[in-house]
Amino acid sequence: MCGSTHFDGNSEKSKRCKDCGFEYFFNPSAATVAVICNEKNEVLVVERAKEPAKGTLDLPGGFADLYETAEEGVAREVREETGLEVRVERFLFTIPNIYPYSGLSIHTMDLFFLCRTIGGDIHAMDDAARTLWMPWQRLRPEDFGLGSIRKGISRLIGEKFNP
Repeated sequence: MCGSTHFDGNSEKSKRCKDCGFEYFFNPSAATVAVICNEKNEVLVVERAKEPAKGTLDLPGGFADLYETAEEGVAREVREETGLEVRVERFLFTIPNIYPYSGLSIHTMDLFFLCRTIGGDIHAMDDAARTLWMPWQRLRPEDFGLGSIRKGISRLIGEKFNP
């Protein structure tokens, strides 16, 4: 706040200015994940087109933008990556994550939502190299490149998730 260069680590989650006392807390960014199911009991997965974890499987989603709800954010991200329009059916759970981006470790709170398609034409775009519908029984957490998505898939499988 005061422009001092004495802005040092105060704790694991904050920095404090030694001159004016201003304390800055590190808080996670909101990220959204869509669990999109169809009538054949399949889930929509995408292949990541970009780093991190390029070439691995992922669920559609991404960072929430300023001034949008998490529900609006997940619908926007699905549209940008797959061309599909979705309706958020319900919130599922959260998983904290560290997302590597441009040499930084971005702390995120990944919010998982059950979604249903309501329109659009499916095709891979933006961060997705390809899209595919995969039967639940073929999902393997180790095929997913991002830690929070692996944990989410494991949780859904372990809970015998039934959309």
